[in-house]
Amino acid sequence: MIKMSKKNETVKEIFASCSFSSLGLHSTLCDQLRERLGFEAPTKVQAQAIPVILSGRHVLVNAATGTGKTVAYLAPIINHLQSYSPRIDRSSGTFALVLVPTRELCLQVYEILHKLLHRFHWIVPGYVMGGENRSKEKARLRKGEDFLHLFLFLLAWFDGSGISILVATPGRLLDHLKHTSSFLHTNLRWIIFDEADRILELGFGKEIEEILDILGSRNIGSIGEGNEVSNVKRQNLLLSATLNEKVNHLAKISLETPVLIGLDEKKLPEDKSHVRFGSLESDVKEEVEHPSTTMRSTTEDFKLPAQLVQRYVKVPCGSRLAVLLSILKHLFDTEVSQKLVVFFSTCDAVDFHYSLLSEFQWSPHSQPDMELKQLFLRCKTFRLHGNMKQEDRRTTFGAFKTEKKALLLSTDVAARGLDFPKVKCIIQYDSAGEATEYVHRVGRTARLGERGDSLLFLQPVEMDYLQDLEKHGVSLTEYPLLKVLDSFSLYGQKPRVKKFLTTESHPWILSLQNALESFIIHESKMKKLAKDAFCSWVRAYTAHRGELKRIFTLKKLHLGHVAKSFALKEQPSLVGKSFQKQSKKRKRDQRQKGQSGKWKFPSKTNAK
Repeated sequence: MIKMSKKNETVKEIFASCSFSSLGLHSTLCDQLRERLGFEAPTKVQAQAIPVILSGRHVLVNAATGTGKTVAYLAPIINHLQSYSPRIDRSSGTFALVLVPTRELCLQVYEILHKLLHRFHWIVPGYVMGGENRSKEKARLRKGEDFLHLFLFLLAWFDGSGISILVATPGRLLDHLKHTSSFLHTNLRWIIFDEADRILELGFGKEIEEILDILGSRNIGSIGEGNEVSNVKRQNLLLSATLNEKVNHLAKISLETPVLIGLDEKKLPEDKSHVRFGSLESDVKEEVEHPSTTMRSTTEDFKLPAQLVQRYVKVPCGSRLAVLLSILKHLFDTEVSQKLVVFFSTCDAVDFHYSLLSEFQWSPHSQPDMELKQLFLRCKTFRLHGNMKQEDRRTTFGAFKTEKKALLLSTDVAARGLDFPKVKCIIQYDSAGEATEYVHRVGRTARLGERGDSLLFLQPVEMDYLQDLEKHGVSLTEYPLLKVLDSFSLYGQKPRVKKFLTTESHPWILSLQNALESFIIHESKMKKLAKDAFCSWVRAYTAHRGELKRIFTLKKLHLGHVAKSFALKEQPSLVGKSFQKQSKKRKRDQRQKGQSGKWKFPSKTNAK
């Protein structure tokens, strides 16, 4: 009864007491929300945003992950488009652009859009993104024919060309705007920036500004005489779980007197007409001189679900791998059906751990000299990172969503916006670094009122990171690691453990570490993967910026212990020396160029 009452309280915190129809949505659309997406009632964010978006105002939404922001902007856009008389058709071109940071989020938004448009077959959805065949995308933009919608198109007897609502990644959209003459966007009414902070963090700031320039003024031309869309102002929407200077700058150049949703009114000045959005570079001086009028990223900007249980585990560097495998085994053994996501800092680390978990066999119940072995972790394991082929990423994304018991190993490519149903726990094996990234990683669980857990791995020298998170209102409690380790049986009996025993000297960890090292040394393919993962991890560890450099410093680590965390008995040769040479050369070059103190736009990278 206590658990049920807590769940009911959480549901009340997430969902509003009104209905979708009371917000002004068409009854057929309300049916689609219920039948296709399972929404019986709107979330509080949806209840606040939908009426405002229906009114035509520009909107900035700052809300926690997993609160239904995608539906909050798609539903009112569909509601408008289905009401146009005469009906829109492909010759009208594109009415709404949804910009997203990653390919996976692009596919997810498109999937939700496709479900909502099931009974509105004359409204054509589509997507363009990096990694796809550009010529095929051009054909889709021209014909509006996606294979999932083709049958409905034939029923609708469409003529002409165009996609009504287009979901896109910024780089590929800009490419089509410049080079695809059949891309008709003269009737564009809506531009939506979903996960705006991540779009900018990936270095798409210049592309976004160029896209806005190409698309022109906020007023759009007319579709035809007597059509309701004629002379309607452009409406832009910006959604972000975190706020920072770059997001503020995007809001400044794209939003016109926006309605702020999800922001704590206490943070805003009483006279909201004087609220100013800071820029990326030029407004730093003005922000110092007039701090009260700048909407800034504060501790309250990091919104986390109340039902999310956040913990950390302090693990010595050399025992990290054995502890990770132990916790995963404990979680899957204690719950019959659950899904977990583990985040790593590099693609090589994902590949190594994926191969290891797929092949490593060890039976803790049999003596070391016996041949009886079994797969250590018995669950379906998936991997996801930016170096994978697009088709493989798409397959992984779809397969993990449908599984009831599975493990996903991923880089931050899965940290933003993606909605994996029923993910019970998020493990951050490699620290996210920036607190904003921590928020987005844990946001893959505890969605729409469901309970969720998160676990952050920290080495003893990294414990100050907890204080950095606390500055942003994020507090974690310690995970009972020794209690979990004591629960395992080793060679048919539970070890007699003294209370003062350390993690690295625990019999279970020692035995598992030896088994892992033995497995790696006898498998040449695994040994190479381990070395590659070690090298990339060292490089990634030095990439932390600003204050985080003080916490995540390679000098504090023993590279031999780092090697053990990849089950390597010896540190790969010359990696430490070569890295130190590269680091010294980079610092020397920065001093010579006088760039060490300058802030630069982050370079656009492959989504990890």
